[in-house]
Amino acid sequence: MSESGHSQPGMYGQGRRRRRRRGERESGIPGQNLSGPSRDRDYYPRDRRDTSEDPPGQLLQKTPIILAKPPGERSKPAQSVAVSGAPAPEKPIMLIKTREDATKCGTPPEATPQLPGSGPSKMEREGQRPTQPVYQIQNRGMGASASSGAGDPVVGQTKLIAPEKMRQSIKLVDDQMNWCDSAMEYLRDQTDMLVVGVLGLQGTGKSTIMSLISANTPEEDQRAFVFRTQTQEIKERAGNQSTGIDFFITQERVIYLDTQPILSPSILDHLINNDRKLPPEYNLPHTYIEMQSLQMAAFLFTVCHVVIVVQDWFTDINMYRFLQTAEMLKPSTPSASHDSTGSSGAEEGAEYYPHIVFLQNKARRDDFCPRNLKNMHSVVDKMMAHSHLKYKGTLSMLDCNMFPGLGRKYLESEVNLFLLPPQDSEGDEGLTKAGSGSSPLFSLLPGYRGQPTFSSVVSKLRSQILAMPRCQLSHTILTEKNWFHYAARIWDGVKKSSALAEYSRLLA
Repeated sequence: MSESGHSQPGMYGQGRRRRRRRGERESGIPGQNLSGPSRDRDYYPRDRRDTSEDPPGQLLQKTPIILAKPPGERSKPAQSVAVSGAPAPEKPIMLIKTREDATKCGTPPEATPQLPGSGPSKMEREGQRPTQPVYQIQNRGMGASASSGAGDPVVGQTKLIAPEKMRQSIKLVDDQMNWCDSAMEYLRDQTDMLVVGVLGLQGTGKSTIMSLISANTPEEDQRAFVFRTQTQEIKERAGNQSTGIDFFITQERVIYLDTQPILSPSILDHLINNDRKLPPEYNLPHTYIEMQSLQMAAFLFTVCHVVIVVQDWFTDINMYRFLQTAEMLKPSTPSASHDSTGSSGAEEGAEYYPHIVFLQNKARRDDFCPRNLKNMHSVVDKMMAHSHLKYKGTLSMLDCNMFPGLGRKYLESEVNLFLLPPQDSEGDEGLTKAGSGSSPLFSLLPGYRGQPTFSSVVSKLRSQILAMPRCQLSHTILTEKNWFHYAARIWDGVKKSSALAEYSRLLA
C-alpha cells in the first residue's frame, strides 16, 4: 500500500508524495508525525488551495479520487478537523459538496454528513413534504381536531366522505308528540338546503307524493318507498299509516317532512277506544286532536320553505279555515341577536311565511279542462285573499308545457295549484278507445287521456318544487344542524304556546 493510503501505486501516489514534501518545506513544522491518521488532514485542504499551481490534467485526475471515497471515510476528515484544529475547508467547497450529496439520486439518508447533536437531517425532514398538503386539505375546517388526525390519512379521508344515504325515513316527532334526535347524524354544516313539508287529510296520498318527489319512482313497489304508505289492511279498517312527523333528507340536501293526517278520525277513534290519558289542559279528545293538527301546521309554517297542502277532491272550505287558524297561531319569527354576524339585512319586525302549494291529487279528466282550471284558480285565490302565506307566483302548470295552447294571460289570478292524475290511469284498461263501437279501424287508436301520463306529471312537479325560492327561515343564516336545533326550539315553543292553550279553551 502506498503512503497516501491507496492500494494502487502510480502517479496518484507520487503526486501526493511530492505535494506533501512541498507542504512540509513551506510549513516548516518540526516533529510532525506523517504516518498517523492526521496525514490526510494536513494535505487534504492544501490540495484544494494548490490546485491553481498544478496543470489541468491533474485536476481531472484528482476529482474522481475525492468522489470515489466511501461514505464512512468521507465523514472522517470533517470530524477530525474539529478535533485537531487544522484549517477548515472553505465555505463554497462545503456548499458544493452538501448540495451534491443532498440532490444525488439514490443516496441513502445515512450517507449525508451530519453534525453531532444536530438532530434529524434536512433531507429526512424534507422527505415528508409531499404528504403535508394532503393532510392540510383533509383537515381543513375541522378546528382543534385537525392536529390530532394529521398523522392518520384514514381519519382525514373520512372527513371528506359524503354522508350516508338514507334508505327509509326516521322519526322527527313520535306518536307521543315528543321530539327525537336521531336525525342529527344525517345533517351537515352547510346552508344550501330546502325544507319541504306536507299537510292533508286522511287518505289523500301525502306519503305517496312525498316519496315520489323525494327518492322513488312510480314504477317501484310501494313497500320500498321512503315514506310508508297505507297497506290494504289499513285501508280496509280506515286507519292511518303515518304518526307524528317523519324525516328524510336526500343527497341534494332537500329535507322532506311527512306528517300524520290533520283532523284524523282514526286517531280520534284510537284515542277514545284505548282510553289514553289526555294532557291536563285538554278536556275532550276531539279538542286534543284538533290542537295536535294546529301544532303541526304552525310548526311547518315556521321551519319549512315549502308546504304542500294535499287534497283529493275540490274543495273543502274547512281546509282553508284550518290553514288560516294555523297561520294566526303560528309563532313569531325569532329576532336576530345583537351580536349576530349572519343577519340577512331584513327588518327586525318582519315575519317569515312559507310558500304554499295546493296539490289536487287524483284529479279527474274534467279538471284538466282549461275552463275548469281557471275556475279552480279563482276559487283558491278568493279563499286565501287575506292570508300572508305565499300562495301565488312561485309555481305554474303553464310553465310545464301541460297546456301548450294557453298563454300566461289566460289565468288572471294564478295561484300555486298543481293537478296530479290518478296513478292507476297509467294503464290502458281505464282509457276509452277512440271510436269504440263504430269502425274497427278507429278502435285501434290510443285512448284519450286528457292529460299527460302520471310519471311525466310527477317529474314536472318535482322540478317545480325543487325550483322554489329558498327564503331565509329566520333573521340569521341557518345550517342544517342549526336548523335542527331551531326546529326543536320551535316545536317546544309550539307545544307550550299560550295562544294555542287559549284557543283550546275556546273550543272546549
